[in-house]
Amino acid sequence: MAEESSRSMRPVDAATMVVWRRRRGTLEVLMGRRHHNHVFMPRAYVFPGGRVDPADKTLRAETDLRADVQARLERAANPTRARAIAAAAVRETWEETGLAIGTVDDGVLRPRLDGLDYFFRAITPPGRTRRFDARFFLAEANGATGALTGDGELVDVAFRSFDDSRLLDVAGITRIALAEAERHILKPPKPDPDRPVPLSRFLRGQYYITPE
Repeated sequence: MAEESSRSMRPVDAATMVVWRRRRGTLEVLMGRRHHNHVFMPRAYVFPGGRVDPADKTLRAETDLRADVQARLERAANPTRARAIAAAAVRETWEETGLAIGTVDDGVLRPRLDGLDYFFRAITPPGRTRRFDARFFLAEANGATGALTGDGELVDVAFRSFDDSRLLDVAGITRIALAEAERHILKPPKPDPDRPVPLSRFLRGQYYITPE
C-alpha cells in the first residue's frame, strides 16, 4: 500500500533558477550542495529552487515576464499560477543564495521577471519520496544584487564553469538541465511563444524528453 500511495503522489509545482555569468571569457553557473539531512536529493549539487508557495501568487513584481515566456508557461498553467512559478524561482534563489533578481525593501522581495527565460521542465518520476513538476528558468547574474551566502539548505554555493559543474555530484536530470542551459546561452533563441520547451518525464518504465 505504501508503494501504491507513493506512486500515485501528484507532483507539486516547483521552480528552479539557472543564474549564469561570463567571467574572463568563461561561462559560469551558480550551484550549491543540498544539506545531507534533506530527504530529497541529499548532498547533491543543484541549482537554487524549490516548491511554489501560495504566497508567491501575491508577490508584487517589479517587472512582468516577457509575453513569450508567459505564453510558454501558460501551456500547463493559468496566468496567475504561471506568474507564481516564475516568482518562486526568484524567491528561492534569494533565500538560498543571497542573490536577489529584483529589489529588496525592508526584507520584502519584489521580483524582476522580465529577464527570465523558461527553457526546460522536468517531472519527478513516480515512487520518489518527493515529486515535483519543476520549471527551469535562465537569468543572467548581472541583473542580480546581493552577496553569495548559503542559507543552510544549500552549502558551498558558488559560480563554476559548466565543465567544472559537470564534475560535481549532480543528478542525471541536473546534467540534462546543464546541457540545455549551455545550449540556450551559447545560442540564444529568439523570443517566441510557440517555442517548444523540452519536458523530461518517466513513462512506461522509461525516461523521455519530449516537447511540452
